[in-house]
Amino acid sequence: MRILVTGGAGFIGSNLITQLLNDGHYVICMDNLSTGQTKNIYKNTKNYKFINWDITKPFKIIGTIDQIYHLACPASPKAYQSDPLHTIDINVNGTINVLNIAKQKNATFLLTSTSEIYGEPTISPQNETYRGNVNTLGIRACYDEGKRMAETISMEYFRCHTIDIKIARIFNTYGPNMDVNDGRVISNIINQCLKSEPITIYGDGTQTRSFCYVDDTVDGLISLMNSSCRGPINIGNPEDITISTLAIKIIRKINSKSIITYLPIPEDDPTHRKPDITQATQKLQWIPKISLNDGLIHTINYFSQLSNKNSKNSRINEVVQTNNV
Repeated sequence: MRILVTGGAGFIGSNLITQLLNDGHYVICMDNLSTGQTKNIYKNTKNYKFINWDITKPFKIIGTIDQIYHLACPASPKAYQSDPLHTIDINVNGTINVLNIAKQKNATFLLTSTSEIYGEPTISPQNETYRGNVNTLGIRACYDEGKRMAETISMEYFRCHTIDIKIARIFNTYGPNMDVNDGRVISNIINQCLKSEPITIYGDGTQTRSFCYVDDTVDGLISLMNSSCRGPINIGNPEDITISTLAIKIIRKINSKSIITYLPIPEDDPTHRKPDITQATQKLQWIPKISLNDGLIHTINYFSQLSNKNSKNSRINEVVQTNNV
């Protein structure tokens, strides 16, 4: 199949593309590299094409497209809050532009929505019928409400244009290809531990999250895309953990000398997040397979290798600069 992946140079998008290529598909990666990384772009790879484009602007695709995975949008609070109006634009006008391609090509369209649409949940775990508790005026609303609007737009294209759409609500995901500086909790803690820096935890550390390894998330997205299910479907790991416990676990795995420091919790940061994956289990026969312990080892190894590579490059640059004096 010929598959378009928007946001394909990002964390989840790049891992998804790797799997799609391994499965023998032709993949078009579209990304404007605002948060995606050039290192996640395949070079000289058969059955792969990269297009540098901002999806808030209308575009055309030459040739057939069978499926579209729509992942384009900054996903970490640090990134989406840096330009909230653009975040809204991506989720609204960007989603419309991508859906118009799906309409033109008669392609199946999968929207990667988010657990953030549940806001500060009043129930736990959160199932797909729960309508959420979002502060529409808060600093996170550009993303939370933007994704809610993207779901609405997708459903209206289904109703008005009979486009085959799928909606996945992704919970916290981690693993290789995460950006070192994206501000997400696992990447923050791992990199602070590797540098023996103080670990910053926002709040008292009792807030909980459910972390799903990226390979499991990718499997869930592909399963949903190729199913008869429309969704929305929660894709996440139902095993939750407090942030303080997570930090201690990572410290011990790295054998780091880092100490934990506590800072004020950001506005509207949810205290609990845990998916009910009954729908995914029953309709997709999908469950996460990789434990947090194993996933953390893979992720720590990734960041450790990245750190060593960056240190090596830094030393090379120092030598070059010295020789040029």
